[in-house]
Amino acid sequence: MEYRRLGASGFTVPALSFGTGTFGGKGEFFKAWGESDVTEATRLVDICLGAGLTMFDSADIYSDGAAEEILGKALKGKRDHAIISTKGTFRSGNGANDLGSSRYHLIRACEASLKRLGTDYIDLYQLHGFDAMTPVDEVLHALDDLVRAGKIRYIGCSNFSGWHLMKSLAVSERYGLARYVAHQAYYSLIGREYEWELMPLALDQGVGAVVWSPLGWGRLTGKIRRGQTLPKVSRLQSQRVVEGGPKVADEYLYHVVDALDSVAKETGKTVAQIALNWLLQRPTVANIIVGARNEEQLRQNLGAVGWNLTPQQVAKLDHASAVQKVYPYWHQDQFPERNPPPV
Repeated sequence: MEYRRLGASGFTVPALSFGTGTFGGKGEFFKAWGESDVTEATRLVDICLGAGLTMFDSADIYSDGAAEEILGKALKGKRDHAIISTKGTFRSGNGANDLGSSRYHLIRACEASLKRLGTDYIDLYQLHGFDAMTPVDEVLHALDDLVRAGKIRYIGCSNFSGWHLMKSLAVSERYGLARYVAHQAYYSLIGREYEWELMPLALDQGVGAVVWSPLGWGRLTGKIRRGQTLPKVSRLQSQRVVEGGPKVADEYLYHVVDALDSVAKETGKTVAQIALNWLLQRPTVANIIVGARNEEQLRQNLGAVGWNLTPQQVAKLDHASAVQKVYPYWHQDQFPERNPPPV
């Protein structure tokens, strides 16, 4: 397993991490992801550790906290060999203060995650989203206090806009507070908007990308092609953007999958492995979160590391997945001498 520095920090993480959204299966939303109990989760965790995949990603809202509880039990006696990342911010109760990134909620959320995980520290604690209702300096002072208390080692964010992240980094620098070393962001061959602003920012500021949904909500697993129906159990069946992902034009998706099929035949790898390996060669990408309902899926995902696509194969995939950028990025691209592309 390849290890990479997480942003500009001195912390190294494996190129892949295991997403625990498949643990628990509470509610229709998370049931569509998976329903791994403690026994199955322990088996999957052991396979990961044996392959050098030592990082496990969770969140307090995954199956209403059950995912963290199951992860904690699966790591019992192995905590020193694992890296735990989890997230807070989203609503975790019915109270007026049971959401957001206020000092009140973040401290309570972090302490609740520690209890469920059965550990006294979290290696990477991330905000699940930006809270426009709480001052940025309050957020970062709260996170800095948790770092100084030894409850968190490093902090990160997720799903931030460019200005959200840059303002936060500026506040950290101004007050000498812990700074975000990671940004957990959506990025895939059919979702390349991360490259437009967040990637240049991450390169400039030393923020590592932790990629979620690298297979575009299951669209790049190789199971979706022209004339085929969707899998019976899939997040893609949902009509909600947050569950099924942003809409993707059928012809565009098929065009990308065609290119993936072509490269898969050249390499002898699966479509999913090609899509993951393409991401591993992108600037700023420190880690890719992979999920698995079972051992077979996990082992296939593990096969995405230990080799690299050729420059020609990368170019083929780049071309197939390219889309027209929105303003001002299409305008900036016309002046590469002053605005060189990050890739």
